[in-house]
Amino acid sequence: MNPLKKRRIALGSLFFFLGLCFASWASRIPEIQSKFDLSEGQLGTLLLCLPIGSVLGLPIAGWLVHKYGSRVVIIWGGALYAIALPLVGLSPTTWAIALVLVLFGLLGNVMNIAVNTQALALEDDYGRSILASFHGLWSSAGFVGAGIGAAMIFLTLSPSTHFLFITILSFFIIFLARPFVVKEAKAPSGGGLVLKKPDDLLLRVGLISFLGMMCEGCMFDWSGVYFKKVVLADPTLVATGYVVFMGAMASGRFLSDRLTARFGKVQIIRFSGLLIFSGLILAVLMPYYWVATLAFLMVGFGVAAIVPLSYSIAGRSKIYSPGVALAIVSTIAFFGFLLGPPLIGFIADLFNLKVSFALIALNGLGIMILASYRKEIFDVKPAKA
Repeated sequence: MNPLKKRRIALGSLFFFLGLCFASWASRIPEIQSKFDLSEGQLGTLLLCLPIGSVLGLPIAGWLVHKYGSRVVIIWGGALYAIALPLVGLSPTTWAIALVLVLFGLLGNVMNIAVNTQALALEDDYGRSILASFHGLWSSAGFVGAGIGAAMIFLTLSPSTHFLFITILSFFIIFLARPFVVKEAKAPSGGGLVLKKPDDLLLRVGLISFLGMMCEGCMFDWSGVYFKKVVLADPTLVATGYVVFMGAMASGRFLSDRLTARFGKVQIIRFSGLLIFSGLILAVLMPYYWVATLAFLMVGFGVAAIVPLSYSIAGRSKIYSPGVALAIVSTIAFFGFLLGPPLIGFIADLFNLKVSFALIALNGLGIMILASYRKEIFDVKPAKA
């Protein structure tokens, strides 16, 4: 088999492992709530520990990758990330699980920067866009993780047993992938501890990611509520919006590399913004089951390529090393992911959910404008081997 193909399969399996770990944790949240007898408010507070850890991990992730290389961070960080998962299930108190979740979030984002840095190096060797397919594998792992979680619940296995099984599987994946994870060329400058001031390129790409991730966060947390309260879907069909959104996002990431090669990054980002805007406006103007299902499908395809293409552009910054550039963009984007869901709730309290979704639709227009104005700064291509 072609060495590049082996590297791609190995790296894809690592993206899959990261998505599997995260989805496994998410699938057992209701049981964690029952174990500690948490109210909704207390559970919400506990769940904040994960994004707190993610934010804490972002400033150091770029520095770690720049100093030690993505290969070292992937191997050691991946092992620690896998070990942190069963610690969640074994935590005896809420304080203990809170600390473990902070660690889990921190390690997750360190790994996010490391695997994307490795993917950018492989993309350069390919000489064409391949990053989105890796993000598609992460998204696909969410479905697999949810399925394994459902099976574990059906078998009445505890979260700690479930998580230990995933840890063993993760170590197996890391062990098989390790020989094909290469040491990338060390960037001569632009390292150091993030946070740094972004240049025009990283600021623009970061804002595009911010708007895209805000849409993602809203769809993750509010799609079911929208189908229940606005679409008035049958209770058995309330999850339809979430499922079609996630399915479209995952499949769209597998398609976007080929589309990017044909039409270019800027065109795909602009079209993605159009899909987000059109889909959300359609869901607002015609909140009927089949129309809203189509609308959420459009939004899923719309957000699919935003983050992978933003990372691909940012990782070729001429000022910062790839790890630091990715950390800067991830930091900006992540705040969009955190801000979106509560913003939806706040606006819905003042007006209603339809107004909230209509305002989030404007993110799509913002993406189109940011990608259209001075679009020449995005003209960065993978270096051919």
